[in-house]
Amino acid sequence: AIWGLLRRDLRLALKRKSECLGVVFFFVLVAALFPLAIGPEPVTLRLIGPGVLWVAALLASMLSLSRLFEADHQDGSLEQMALSAAPLSWLVSAKVAAHWLIAGLPLVLLSPLLGLQYGLSPQAMAMLALTLLIGTPVLSLLGAIGAALTLGVRGGGVLQSLLLLPLYVPVLVFGAGAVDAQLRGLGAQAHVSV
Repeated sequence: AIWGLLRRDLRLALKRKSECLGVVFFFVLVAALFPLAIGPEPVTLRLIGPGVLWVAALLASMLSLSRLFEADHQDGSLEQMALSAAPLSWLVSAKVAAHWLIAGLPLVLLSPLLGLQYGLSPQAMAMLALTLLIGTPVLSLLGAIGAALTLGVRGGGVLQSLLLLPLYVPVLVFGAGAVDAQLRGLGAQAHVSV
């Protein structure tokens, strides 16, 4: 049941390519606009790069959270999942994994390319990709809580943001801090191990 749900969600996402590409496009657009707004100073770009890329990834992952359970709620399959013999936590984990594969993994893969425009070193870009690889699943897991709590609520996107942003801050601080520590030559082990 878990693999079937994962495959189903991935197939549905591939049919709605505009939603998947919207997350990636938002991430690229935000990351590309900051250097244009701030200016071409390499030192400034290198200092703000990790934070900007992490904030862009956080906001991009929040874009698709409202659709995590919405379609299943509308067509009644969410109730069927709750009544099925498979543990609900496993089914929700499959949905979260599908969300991460659709919304998180492309951000991880694009991050080193976007790090080039901020003048990040190869080590810092590798640390950025590693922290996003660790952090984006956490964002999806926390986002699933917010999506479940605001399911069926009118204007739930704003409420969801208010609920999730305080939970996302530690992930953002440790993720961007690890890349910043790598840039400064301090070592990022303390940030990554949390």
